[in-house]
Amino acid sequence: MIVNSPLDLIFRDLFYRLPHFAGGHDVFLKLEGFSVTGSIKIKTAIALVEDLERRGLARPGETVMIESSSGNLGHALSLVCAIKGYEFICVTDPNATRPAIKSIELYGGKVIVVEERDAVGGFLGTRLDRIDQLLRSNANAVWLNQYSNIANKIVHAEQTAAEIANEFENVDWVFVGTGTTGTFGGVSERLRQEFPGIKVVAVEPAGSVTFGAAPGKRSIPGIGTSVRPKLADLAHPDRIIEVDEEQTVEACLSFALNQHLLVGGSTGSVLAAVQSVASEFKPGETIVAISPDLGEKYLDTIYDPEWVAKFITPATAKDMPVRGVTASANGADNPRTRRTPSPALIAETGVDLQSIPSSLRITETTNGNANGHNRSEFSI
Repeated sequence: MIVNSPLDLIFRDLFYRLPHFAGGHDVFLKLEGFSVTGSIKIKTAIALVEDLERRGLARPGETVMIESSSGNLGHALSLVCAIKGYEFICVTDPNATRPAIKSIELYGGKVIVVEERDAVGGFLGTRLDRIDQLLRSNANAVWLNQYSNIANKIVHAEQTAAEIANEFENVDWVFVGTGTTGTFGGVSERLRQEFPGIKVVAVEPAGSVTFGAAPGKRSIPGIGTSVRPKLADLAHPDRIIEVDEEQTVEACLSFALNQHLLVGGSTGSVLAAVQSVASEFKPGETIVAISPDLGEKYLDTIYDPEWVAKFITPATAKDMPVRGVTASANGADNPRTRRTPSPALIAETGVDLQSIPSSLRITETTNGNANGHNRSEFSI
């Protein structure tokens, strides 16, 4: 394959077959995380920008595009806007990961992080208020509006759903995590046309208001909402399954250990939902679940025991198979490095660490990340 643009790097036919994943039933996990920018949101980003272009609302070199995103869509839009010649501003919140913010900035996007929670305890309302301020202060600014722009839904009917339909002669169940409901709405509409007997399941995190549940605090980005998106009016799930964040983390960890693939939090929620209704699957049924992204972006969050202990539950963190530390080759040069050796390390090794050259010394650092927590690092 030879491509002429990163935007051509969308892999549409990757399905990971999981034998006997849900009881005795195989599950086919549609992997979207191998596409450029690492998520399904590259499709959404291209569709939203090209929609503005078709409507004559975007002028390269002049238009400033603005969107609210907790990470993946912002990352994708920063690339699309860079290639097409638009300035991009992403409004996000403290739940966004450091890798997400860095990725947006490296492609030339600007990131604004709001700190105040909205009336129901989330950040989306605050993010949308900030977008309104930006639009009023800049006549060249336009809001892509993933929450109500029908282009968000159409692209997943024309692409994501079609990719599933092209792969299988029949689909009996499809599981989709919901945020804006653009992916869900497009996939459900098209697959119901292709497979009239299909059961379409919306997977929601506990605390999301998308389908009328009570609002609650959430820490895992990329799934759920604190303000009901307008596109949800077009989403008609056959079933809504609510997954709490502890289940999500446990599903991600289990999948990494047993299926040997790191997946993101949205995928973990979807996998937990699939297993929760496994008893309802009939022999021979085809079960498809959508994995929006992979897990490498979340090494400092859902795969970090200190983060999990602080934001999810200490019980889950205690059983995690990894330590809350990372190695850094240049830790000795980090201005935040504390040169006081750990008493525990001295007791364990019997060595006075002050006698070791600084370039080789084990040191403890405090490294604040974008979601507002600190974690210890040991570097050699």
